[in-house]
Amino acid sequence: MTISRRATLQRVVPAIGLCGLAAGLAKAENQPHMQAALGHLRAAKQSLETADPDKGGHRTKAIDLVNGAIRQVEQGIAYANHH
Repeated sequence: MTISRRATLQRVVPAIGLCGLAAGLAKAENQPHMQAALGHLRAAKQSLETADPDKGGHRTKAIDLVNGAIRQVEQGIAYANHH
């Protein structure tokens, strides 16, 4: 591969990746309620993880449930972005 062709590819390939990322973010921004829910769930998880652990296993269970909710919201966003 010539130097000029390599230099062109080094500029073009990252730009294509950024365009794809921007397109994905634009679709995600069209789901403000889902994005807000995701932010709230992540904040709740942070608060639960910071809380004292002596809650009879309920804090741990709550963290597991919030992790599941985060996955569901992320999957919902991904689904909507592909349909």
